[in-house]
Amino acid sequence: MSAARRTVTRGGSKSGRGKARPSISKGHPVGGTLAKDKLTTRQESEESESSEPISSSDEEERWKESNNTNDVPSEYWHIQKLVKYMKAGNQTATIVALCCLKDHDLTTQMNQRAIQDCGGLEVLVNLLESNDLKCRLGALTVLSEISSNLDIRRSIVDLGGIPLLVQILSEPGRDLKIMAAETLGNVAKVRLARKLVRKCGGVPRLVDLLDVNINVLRSLRDQLGEDEREMLDMARAGARALWSLSESRHNKELMCKGGIVTLMGRLLKSVHIDIVVPTMGTIQQCASQANYQLAITTEGMIYDIVSHLTSDNLDLKRQCSSAIFKCASDKTASDMVRESGGLEPLVGIAKDKSVRDNKPLLAAATGALWKCAASEANVKKLDQLKTVQVLVQLLNDESEDVLTNAVGAISECVKYQNNRETLRTCGGIPMLVNLLNMTHAPLLENIAKTLKECAFDAESMTIMEELDAIRLIWSLLKNFNPKVQAHAAWALCPCIENAKDSGELVRSFVGALELVVGLLSSRDNFVLSAVCAAIATIAKDRENLSVLSDHKVIPMLAHLVYTTDDLLRENLAAAIASCAPYASNTQELGKLRTVTPIVGYMVSNNPRVHRTTAMALQKLSEDPQNCITMHQSGVVPFLLETVGSKDRELQEASAGCLQNIRKLALRAEELEFRGE
Repeated sequence: MSAARRTVTRGGSKSGRGKARPSISKGHPVGGTLAKDKLTTRQESEESESSEPISSSDEEERWKESNNTNDVPSEYWHIQKLVKYMKAGNQTATIVALCCLKDHDLTTQMNQRAIQDCGGLEVLVNLLESNDLKCRLGALTVLSEISSNLDIRRSIVDLGGIPLLVQILSEPGRDLKIMAAETLGNVAKVRLARKLVRKCGGVPRLVDLLDVNINVLRSLRDQLGEDEREMLDMARAGARALWSLSESRHNKELMCKGGIVTLMGRLLKSVHIDIVVPTMGTIQQCASQANYQLAITTEGMIYDIVSHLTSDNLDLKRQCSSAIFKCASDKTASDMVRESGGLEPLVGIAKDKSVRDNKPLLAAATGALWKCAASEANVKKLDQLKTVQVLVQLLNDESEDVLTNAVGAISECVKYQNNRETLRTCGGIPMLVNLLNMTHAPLLENIAKTLKECAFDAESMTIMEELDAIRLIWSLLKNFNPKVQAHAAWALCPCIENAKDSGELVRSFVGALELVVGLLSSRDNFVLSAVCAAIATIAKDRENLSVLSDHKVIPMLAHLVYTTDDLLRENLAAAIASCAPYASNTQELGKLRTVTPIVGYMVSNNPRVHRTTAMALQKLSEDPQNCITMHQSGVVPFLLETVGSKDRELQEASAGCLQNIRKLALRAEELEFRGE
């Protein structure tokens, strides 16, 4: 037996290197000759598309090489014999060998390795060009099963299998199309394969496979004829292939042009779960693009997506939740989720303890709740479902994605006072403060948003002070992520305003004010806006304003006055209004030529910009030279208009600035009169 094994091993090794020259019949290309001509060097790094993430899954584990040939089962050698018959035999022998090969379990790694070790992949790929229908169908059946392995997928790509598989999609035989699409569904998980399918024109052909009559989709399989069942199988295989291909941004765009949205909307109405799952997988992949989000909403797919949230299939639930997560940022879509009864099953998933170990599902459901909670009407419905209490229970979860989405949903809910009270009574604030020690940037961003809202509640603010939350939030300003920095600065504003003895509290943090001023050198306008807002709040305490001035806050603010960003203008003007009254800051701001650019803010259409600008101009007008500059810059007509505003603060600031300008004018007239 050992001698026989050695003989087979040597033969397999030679054929695996492409040295075997099997005899072939006319029109029946088998063996390694043609495959060798197609073998190309893998160029995945060069062909990679920057928009695609690198695929990774449990299926991509490498085969473990066995050093001891005695551990190889007899089935391994039997499969290699069948491959040898396929190479050396005639057409009939090849068909028989393929039939025998299909009787083996080709999903096991050892059997897949047996085919690959003796050059069987080259034979199978070459059989795709055979003129014999049975040979091609048999080869496709085997390839569709063994292509679940990563190494084999890549080998199929290297052997030039993609163009052959795509070509088969245009042939009339439905069984061939089904097997070719099934194989592409596996092989297209390789990045290079996705590009090759697109280049070979495979995407439109796969989209065409989804065109199935709605009556067929809504009928049970045993109620359908053979042709209709084949149509279902084609749709299933096509959906699986497109699911894999949709990881590419370019493929998504091509699929959209091919009219896939309408077809997917029809497939969602199917009663066949094996069609709905890959269709839903494709939808949630494509939903990351704005054009698909709009199409999903306008086609009314949200209602069908919500209907599948109650399915027993956990994978389908995850895909549906993920699609809602991506689409519900749009108010119309989030309202459709509520109207179709989608909030109840989403809360049910978050509440279900049996799915706590299914982190992808839990993350998708909490993410969907987060985006839906941006709507006030949805929050009212979520309040009826006691959603905040459910989400608080997830704050001890170990998954960063689940935590991020759960805290994000809470941050939207606590914009309303009743939910702030609920969060406080449920013990959520200590849990949130404890999470500030995490390092996941999106999570920290959402925590800062939540604590910002909680700071408006006096009792919650007391708890936050006891837990030293303000210091922890301040430390987030050191984070490298601009969004974390910005939301931390925004959160500090109400915390400082509502804290007891906030001025002394801020000064007790070593290097805190220097850190804030240093962030004015950021290149991110959102960070700059938040920091300016924080400075405007901090500078209300005169001692803190003195420290800020010592850290050269005035030149830093003056450097930003030429911005065109309205949010930054609003908060920059507020910061200047707060910092100007101290010592010679008003004169310094005038010398730094900040007055004329600030006057230009009055042309903005944003009334909030008008308010803070008028406040800044009022403070700056305390200096006579600044008044002259303002008058020369044409500020008076703007102030005469805003002095009639319904905004009381804007009225008072505009009137105060006009008063200072008028006083200077009267003084000048008086001096001129005395001179005469």
